[in-house]
Amino acid sequence: MEGQPVPKVTFKKRVRDESIGMFHPSPEEVNPFKWIDVTTADIFLGSRVLVFALPGAFTPTCSTYQVPGFVEHREAIKANGIDEIYVLSVNDSFVMRKWMLDQDAFDKIDFIPDGNGEFTEKMGMLVDMSAVCFGKRSRRYAMIVDNGVIEKMFVEPDATEDDPDPYGESSPESVLDYFEMMKADVVYG
Repeated sequence: MEGQPVPKVTFKKRVRDESIGMFHPSPEEVNPFKWIDVTTADIFLGSRVLVFALPGAFTPTCSTYQVPGFVEHREAIKANGIDEIYVLSVNDSFVMRKWMLDQDAFDKIDFIPDGNGEFTEKMGMLVDMSAVCFGKRSRRYAMIVDNGVIEKMFVEPDATEDDPDPYGESSPESVLDYFEMMKADVVYG
């Protein structure tokens, strides 16, 4: 996938809009959110971004290590020419928003709901996790995308009986190691 453009899809996202219900007689009864379309062009074109994808919101590895790790290391990652950091999961917008708030990640990293798994499937990263009642989900991976083209992929190996939830290749530490390796290549050729 490295060197290839990201798939073209449109994500459906719920965002807060304070103007909704502003003049309602009981504003506390109004749900101040609206649906917006966010395209892959909106996310990827004209910038260099890091996306990390994972099997599901509120799951142990994703909530204990992966999201907190990328939040913790976001400044170091951005110092390496990354404009934005996104987490993507095959979950709906409502779940992703609640998870973002639960992870105290609002305004730190952005959450992309791939509710139907369309982007994940086009990336070749959709896996069947029916054995653990998850249905179809994303394989755990991270990628650096520069102006819509995949620069680097960090893909976890397949799950095994000994390691049912591999995590390491797509960690923020692996991404930072990649940046250090790239700097060394520039310095030492």
